[in-house]
Amino acid sequence: MKTTIEEKIRLNKYLANAGVASRRQADILISDGRVKVNREIVMDLGVKIDPQKDKVFVDDKQIVILDDKIYIIFNKPKDCIATARDERGRKTIFSYVNVKERVFPVGRLDRNTTGVLLLTNDGDFANRLMHPKFEVKKAYKVTIDKPIKPEDVKKLKEGIRLSDGKTEPAEIYIVPREKNKVIGVVIHEGRNRQIHRMFEALDYEVYKLDRLAYADISYEGLPRGHWRHLTKGEVRKLKNNAGISEE
Repeated sequence: MKTTIEEKIRLNKYLANAGVASRRQADILISDGRVKVNREIVMDLGVKIDPQKDKVFVDDKQIVILDDKIYIIFNKPKDCIATARDERGRKTIFSYVNVKERVFPVGRLDRNTTGVLLLTNDGDFANRLMHPKFEVKKAYKVTIDKPIKPEDVKKLKEGIRLSDGKTEPAEIYIVPREKNKVIGVVIHEGRNRQIHRMFEALDYEVYKLDRLAYADISYEGLPRGHWRHLTKGEVRKLKNNAGISEE
């Protein structure tokens, strides 16, 4: 029986489904010449493969899709790097999260940013959550160096012009009894160091940044530096946020 076009899938989707990386990150791996199909380097981002016949390798290690998908929430502590390994020997998320499956973080948090970090081996799921199209909200508690001015609260709510364009309007909440130095911020974008840059553009220094929730998933009841598997209900809620229908 011949393989139909429908049975073939794009190489980046295969890598995402295998939990190697998101589709965007998989495209980078392909462009860098780190991916082989049947022992031949492939650098065409549009190439499709037959998962039943073709053998895929990343850095000469064969990639096989695992049927079991896992979803983890980690309450990231300060001074923890959100990567698999660090060339300077600093603690990474995998100094805390110990699972046999190969998982990767959904997005990134800076070394000194604490709070909710999701990890999974479901590349499509991760890619959907990070894609701007689906406007998945992230909530932060931001501690700054001086009281925020009312006019700057207004600017944050309207959008801040940064080097890579104007941000989408943010939801802003002033935390009571904190001398206007602690602010709750909800955004649905995921630009590099976005919260820091938004406040820096208004001449504030961010002392502390804590991600309280990703979509509706918070770290409530989960101590800093600890992790757990998400419940089926939490996974379903995240998939709904990302526009993924349950089969």
